[in-house]
Amino acid sequence: MKMRPLFALAATALMLAAGCSRAGQTNGTTGTLRLDLQIEPTQLNTILSQNQDEAFIDGLIFDYLVTTDANGNLVPDLAAEVPTVANGGITDGGLTITYHLRRGVTWQDGTPFTSKDVKFTWQAIMNPANNVVSRHGYDMVKSVDTPNDYTVVFHMKKVFPPAVATLFAQSDTPMGILPAHLLAQYPNLNNLPFDAAPIGTGPFKFVRWIRGDRIVLERNDRYFLGKPKLKRIIVKLITDDNTVESELRSHELDLGYEITAPVYRDLESDHDIRLMLARAPAYTAILFNTTRPPLDDVLVRRAIAYAIDKEAIIRDDTAGTAEPATADLSHFYRWAYDSTLKPFPYDPKRAAALLDQAGWTLGPDGYRYKNGKRLSLQLVYGQGSILAQNLVVQVQAMLKKVGIEVDPKSYNYAILYAAEEAGGILNSGKFDMTVYSWISGTDPDDSSTWTCAAIPPNGNNVSRFCDPEFDRWEHIALSTFDQNVRANAYRHTQEILMQQVPAVFLYYTRMRYALAPTVQGFDPNGLVESWNAYQWSN
Repeated sequence: MKMRPLFALAATALMLAAGCSRAGQTNGTTGTLRLDLQIEPTQLNTILSQNQDEAFIDGLIFDYLVTTDANGNLVPDLAAEVPTVANGGITDGGLTITYHLRRGVTWQDGTPFTSKDVKFTWQAIMNPANNVVSRHGYDMVKSVDTPNDYTVVFHMKKVFPPAVATLFAQSDTPMGILPAHLLAQYPNLNNLPFDAAPIGTGPFKFVRWIRGDRIVLERNDRYFLGKPKLKRIIVKLITDDNTVESELRSHELDLGYEITAPVYRDLESDHDIRLMLARAPAYTAILFNTTRPPLDDVLVRRAIAYAIDKEAIIRDDTAGTAEPATADLSHFYRWAYDSTLKPFPYDPKRAAALLDQAGWTLGPDGYRYKNGKRLSLQLVYGQGSILAQNLVVQVQAMLKKVGIEVDPKSYNYAILYAAEEAGGILNSGKFDMTVYSWISGTDPDDSSTWTCAAIPPNGNNVSRFCDPEFDRWEHIALSTFDQNVRANAYRHTQEILMQQVPAVFLYYTRMRYALAPTVQGFDPNGLVESWNAYQWSN
């Protein structure tokens, strides 16, 4: 999850839609939109978000400085305009970034929104007492000035080309602005009543959260972009794919949010449901903990890459909606994507040879051993997803063919993705392999997931991959605004990821949605769908 974890692009998001409104449906509207969420949030404080689902809900309640539209363009949100060199928002060679804020914006309790809220939120993100999953980009800021209520000036420690697409924007860890007047008094924000009943500037106001059942939001009539068309949004917390499908068919759900491939495939024959796809900066992988033996040996990691049949997984698991992956940057990033790279081919014989080379010999029971120890790896995944369960079974069978034992273990998503401080399985490194999906942001900057400095608790590098040559090219990519130089650097980082294999990148995901014919205005950008929620209707 990218979140999102949550989810880096200067390219255009391509939209693909399947189906249209069906005959026999009413044209009336209810003013209420019912949608599903398969992972129950741990909390609703935007800077403490741990996964994509939480970021989605946060985007309904909070706002960013800038956001991303359905065509991949940066557009103003709480900022009056997107800072650029041309409009004078980016000066001093990129070391100073100035935001002019919209006037007349209020918090949902009626308090005026000002530049002080932006500065406070940056300070809260950088406060080590707060359980923030990633401070990437925000830690590049030396100081924040607020010369008046409607101007915010970020002084950067060094040039950071993705800054405008990262700081309070649709980054790989999107974080909105918090109300200083409600929160500045607290030494940390980890366990406040606010976290379960937030107040933002966004199009919808929090009403109630019935744990394990639903989250109810209602329209913010004073929303600065105009009164939202929907009166309320009911987010039903449904962890089971079969229930999601059933409620979509019976129209107890109006919107299937990021539905799984099995649900998508099953709904293709339902003429009362409109299906939609959105290309996203997202991948699904089998990610390794590269610090745990024997996965600290690149030969073992490469062997696993050759032993996994990606084409079979894509054929069986994605309903034809995914594209084969090479490394982490997908086609979404047109200028940064390297089309010359080719995925690992399925080659069990080569996998076996690599394991032999690494000293893991095949025993009479069909498993491999070294110094009397069986090659057994734990594969962790989130509970409730049929897709994840199927993928685990497939990988287990594929690796068994080359003599590797796989021990599957499922966790509640809240435990799996929790911050290191909270004992999260991934962020604490308590795993060998994991089924891992990641959504990046508007810019292809991936330093928060693969550089040495981004190992938790300092970032999202849960694989604990650390390669000096990779870091060198990442530094080059982040030292200039020249797109050609950055593209060349990312070609090198992608090659290194393929050579060093901190993960087996299976496929690039396209986001899948199912809509009742009455739902209008839903126009996902491939990052966080709630960017234009005030325009949705039903």
